[in-house]
Amino acid sequence: QKATGATGDRLKEGAQINKSLSALGNVINALTEAKGRHVPYRDSKLTRLLQDSLGGNSFTVMICNVSPAKINLEETLSSLRFAERAKRIENQARVNRDPKSERILELMQENKVMRAKIARLEAHIGRLEANY
Repeated sequence: QKATGATGDRLKEGAQINKSLSALGNVINALTEAKGRHVPYRDSKLTRLLQDSLGGNSFTVMICNVSPAKINLEETLSSLRFAERAKRIENQARVNRDPKSERILELMQENKVMRAKIARLEAHIGRLEANY
């Protein structure tokens, strides 16, 4: 409040944003610490929205906004510490494939192989019939 001079609705909005950012920090801490710890995605709408990006099946980019002004030193250091923690999150990104579509592709490939085999056998039978 002192730094921004916010009052009324803007102050409430700022408090909600800070609450969401705090919940995001808790999620990042849980993801970067030892495995098996509960990750509190449901603590805020922000963390719920970012759930797939933070600990899911995706590549994630974080942009950290910093200021060269001396008055913003604490916020800049806090942002950099936050970004450093977020950088330690390790996701296992995989291509999302529908199991049915994958099975269809497998069957189509098998069908192609079988058609080639049938063509070779028919050609062989044709050569055998020509010699008799």
